[in-house]
Amino acid sequence: MLKRIFDICGSITGLFIFSPVLLALAILIMRQMGAPVLFRQVRPGRDALPFEMLKFRSMRDTTDAKGQPLSDTERLTPFGKKLRATSLDELPGLWNVLKGEMSLVGPRPLLMEYVPLYSRQQARRMEVKPGITGWAQINGRNALSWEEKFVLDVWYVDNRSFSLDLKIIWLTILKVVARDGISADGEATMPKFDGKT
Repeated sequence: MLKRIFDICGSITGLFIFSPVLLALAILIMRQMGAPVLFRQVRPGRDALPFEMLKFRSMRDTTDAKGQPLSDTERLTPFGKKLRATSLDELPGLWNVLKGEMSLVGPRPLLMEYVPLYSRQQARRMEVKPGITGWAQINGRNALSWEEKFVLDVWYVDNRSFSLDLKIIWLTILKVVARDGISADGEATMPKFDGKT
Protein backbone atom coordinates (compact mmCIF):
# COMPACT_ATOMS: atom_id res chain seq x y z
CA MET A 1 0.00 0.00 0.00
CA LEU A 2 2.85 2.38 0.86
CA LYS A 3 4.48 1.65 -2.51
CA ARG A 4 1.24 2.39 -4.37
CA ILE A 5 0.71 5.65 -2.50
CA PHE A 6 4.30 6.61 -3.30
CA ASP A 7 3.74 5.70 -6.97
CA ILE A 8 0.60 7.84 -7.18
CA CYS A 9 2.19 10.84 -5.46
CA GLY A 10 5.42 10.46 -7.42
CA SER A 11 3.75 10.13 -10.81
CA ILE A 12 1.39 13.07 -10.23
CA THR A 13 4.28 15.22 -9.01
CA GLY A 14 6.45 14.14 -11.92
CA LEU A 15 3.76 14.82 -14.52
CA PHE A 16 3.14 18.27 -13.01
CA ILE A 17 6.80 19.26 -12.68
CA PHE A 18 7.78 17.92 -16.11
CA SER A 19 4.66 19.15 -17.95
CA PRO A 20 6.62 21.96 -19.72
CA VAL A 21 9.30 19.40 -20.69
CA LEU A 22 6.67 16.94 -21.92
CA LEU A 23 5.10 19.64 -24.10
CA ALA A 24 8.45 20.84 -25.45
CA LEU A 25 9.56 17.29 -26.29
CA ALA A 26 6.25 16.53 -27.99
CA ILE A 27 6.71 19.58 -30.22
CA LEU A 28 10.34 18.68 -31.00
CA ILE A 29 9.47 15.07 -31.85
CA MET A 30 6.66 16.24 -34.12
CA ARG A 31 9.08 18.53 -35.95
CA GLN A 32 11.90 15.97 -36.10
CA MET A 33 9.96 12.79 -36.93
CA GLY A 34 6.33 13.73 -37.39
CA ALA A 35 3.38 11.91 -35.85
CA PRO A 36 2.89 9.93 -33.74
CA VAL A 37 4.74 11.57 -30.87
CA LEU A 38 4.27 8.64 -28.52
CA PHE A 39 5.57 5.11 -28.94
CA ARG A 40 2.93 2.65 -27.76
CA GLN A 41 3.64 -1.03 -27.33
CA VAL A 42 1.97 -3.86 -25.46
CA ARG A 43 4.30 -5.14 -22.75
CA PRO A 44 3.91 -7.74 -19.98
CA GLY A 45 3.05 -6.33 -16.58
CA ARG A 46 2.74 -8.07 -13.24
CA ASP A 47 1.95 -11.78 -13.73
CA ALA A 48 2.58 -11.20 -17.48
CA LEU A 49 -0.72 -9.34 -17.87
CA PRO A 50 -0.43 -7.15 -20.99
CA PHE A 51 -0.68 -3.36 -20.89
CA GLU A 52 0.11 -0.59 -23.34
CA MET A 53 3.38 1.09 -22.36
CA LEU A 54 3.98 4.70 -23.35
CA LYS A 55 7.28 6.31 -24.29
CA PHE A 56 8.33 9.22 -26.44
CA ARG A 57 9.17 8.02 -29.93
CA SER A 58 12.91 7.92 -30.66
CA MET A 59 12.95 5.93 -33.91
CA ARG A 60 11.68 6.46 -37.42
CA ASP A 61 9.23 3.94 -38.87
CA THR A 62 11.54 3.11 -41.78
CA THR A 63 11.49 -0.26 -43.56
CA ASP A 64 13.55 -2.07 -46.17
CA ALA A 65 12.48 -2.96 -49.72
CA LYS A 66 10.51 -5.96 -48.37
CA GLY A 67 8.61 -3.85 -45.87
CA GLN A 68 10.55 -5.18 -42.87
CA PRO A 69 11.59 -2.67 -40.17
CA LEU A 70 15.24 -1.67 -40.33
CA SER A 71 17.50 -2.36 -37.35
CA ASP A 72 17.26 -0.20 -34.24
CA THR A 73 20.63 1.34 -35.12
CA GLU A 74 19.35 2.43 -38.54
CA ARG A 75 16.01 3.73 -37.25
CA LEU A 76 17.31 5.55 -34.16
CA THR A 77 17.62 9.26 -34.94
CA PRO A 78 20.30 11.61 -33.52
CA PHE A 79 17.55 13.34 -31.55
CA GLY A 80 16.30 9.95 -30.40
CA LYS A 81 19.78 9.10 -29.13
CA LYS A 82 19.75 12.25 -27.02
CA LEU A 83 16.31 11.39 -25.68
CA ARG A 84 17.49 7.94 -24.62
CA ALA A 85 20.77 9.22 -23.21
CA THR A 86 18.85 11.54 -20.87
CA SER A 87 16.05 8.98 -20.28
CA LEU A 88 13.53 11.70 -21.16
CA ASP A 89 11.85 9.23 -23.52
CA GLU A 90 10.59 7.43 -20.38
CA LEU A 91 8.61 10.39 -19.00
CA PRO A 92 5.24 9.34 -20.55
CA GLY A 93 5.58 6.13 -18.53
CA LEU A 94 4.54 8.19 -15.49
CA TRP A 95 1.01 7.89 -16.88
CA ASN A 96 1.34 4.09 -16.75
CA VAL A 97 2.45 4.44 -13.12
CA LEU A 98 -0.52 6.64 -12.26
CA LYS A 99 -2.87 4.09 -13.84
CA GLY A 100 -1.34 1.32 -11.75
CA GLU A 101 0.11 -0.62 -14.69
CA MET A 102 3.69 0.19 -13.70
CA SER A 103 5.59 1.32 -10.63
CA LEU A 104 8.26 3.96 -10.27
CA VAL A 105 10.67 1.14 -9.37
CA GLY A 106 10.64 -2.44 -10.64
CA PRO A 107 12.10 -4.62 -13.41
CA ARG A 108 11.81 -2.93 -16.79
CA PRO A 109 8.91 -4.24 -18.93
CA LEU A 110 10.39 -6.17 -21.83
CA LEU A 111 8.72 -7.57 -24.96
CA MET A 112 5.68 -9.88 -24.88
CA GLU A 113 7.56 -12.25 -27.19
CA TYR A 114 10.13 -12.85 -24.44
CA VAL A 115 7.60 -14.19 -21.92
CA PRO A 116 7.52 -17.82 -23.20
CA LEU A 117 11.32 -17.78 -23.47
CA TYR A 118 11.95 -17.13 -19.77
CA SER A 119 13.15 -19.88 -17.48
CA ARG A 120 11.09 -20.37 -14.33
CA GLN A 121 13.62 -18.29 -12.39
CA GLN A 122 13.74 -15.51 -14.97
CA ALA A 123 9.94 -15.33 -15.05
CA ARG A 124 9.98 -14.36 -11.37
CA ARG A 125 10.80 -10.81 -12.50
CA MET A 126 7.10 -10.55 -13.36
CA GLU A 127 5.98 -11.21 -9.78
CA VAL A 128 5.98 -7.43 -9.28
CA LYS A 129 4.87 -4.50 -11.41
CA PRO A 130 7.42 -3.36 -13.99
CA GLY A 131 9.11 -0.05 -13.27
CA ILE A 132 10.30 3.15 -14.85
CA THR A 133 13.66 2.33 -13.28
CA GLY A 134 15.00 -0.66 -11.41
CA TRP A 135 17.89 -2.43 -9.73
CA ALA A 136 19.32 -3.58 -13.07
CA GLN A 137 19.15 -0.03 -14.44
CA ILE A 138 21.39 1.38 -11.73
CA ASN A 139 23.78 -1.56 -11.99
CA GLY A 140 24.61 -1.36 -15.67
CA ARG A 141 21.37 -0.83 -17.62
CA ASN A 142 21.78 -1.96 -21.25
CA ALA A 143 25.52 -2.59 -20.82
CA LEU A 144 24.60 -5.74 -18.86
CA SER A 145 24.13 -9.14 -20.43
CA TRP A 146 20.63 -10.61 -20.33
CA GLU A 147 21.75 -13.12 -17.71
CA GLU A 148 23.14 -10.38 -15.45
CA LYS A 149 20.02 -8.28 -15.91
CA PHE A 150 17.64 -11.12 -14.99
CA VAL A 151 19.67 -12.02 -11.90
CA LEU A 152 19.44 -8.40 -10.71
CA ASP A 153 15.70 -8.24 -11.48
CA VAL A 154 15.00 -11.35 -9.41
CA TRP A 155 17.23 -10.05 -6.62
CA TYR A 156 15.03 -6.97 -6.49
CA VAL A 157 11.87 -9.11 -6.31
CA ASP A 158 13.32 -10.96 -3.31
CA ASN A 159 14.69 -7.89 -1.53
CA ARG A 160 12.29 -5.09 -2.42
CA SER A 161 11.50 -2.49 0.21
CA PHE A 162 10.51 1.16 0.39
CA SER A 163 14.02 2.18 1.44
CA LEU A 164 15.52 0.22 -1.48
CA ASP A 165 13.13 1.97 -3.88
CA LEU A 166 14.26 5.37 -2.58
CA LYS A 167 17.89 4.33 -3.03
CA ILE A 168 17.22 3.17 -6.60
CA ILE A 169 15.47 6.43 -7.51
CA TRP A 170 18.36 8.47 -6.13
CA LEU A 171 20.99 6.37 -7.91
CA THR A 172 18.93 6.53 -11.12
CA ILE A 173 19.19 10.32 -11.07
CA LEU A 174 22.97 10.04 -10.73
CA LYS A 175 23.14 7.47 -13.56
CA VAL A 176 21.03 9.64 -15.86
CA VAL A 177 23.29 12.63 -15.22
CA ALA A 178 26.34 10.45 -15.98
CA ARG A 179 24.59 8.88 -19.03
CA ASP A 180 25.94 5.50 -17.99
CA GLY A 181 25.04 2.13 -19.54
CA ILE A 182 22.77 3.48 -22.28
CA SER A 183 23.50 0.70 -24.74
CA ALA A 184 25.23 -2.64 -25.11
CA ASP A 185 28.49 -2.78 -27.07
CA GLY A 186 27.77 -2.51 -30.79
CA GLU A 187 24.03 -2.04 -30.27
CA ALA A 188 21.65 0.93 -30.28
CA THR A 189 20.04 -0.50 -27.14
CA MET A 190 20.17 -4.28 -26.39
CA PRO A 191 20.41 -7.33 -28.64
CA LYS A 192 17.21 -9.39 -28.70
CA PHE A 193 16.73 -12.03 -26.02
CA ASP A 194 16.66 -15.49 -27.61
CA GLY A 195 15.93 -17.58 -24.52
CA LYS A 196 19.38 -19.19 -24.51
CA THR A 197 20.71 -17.21 -21.56
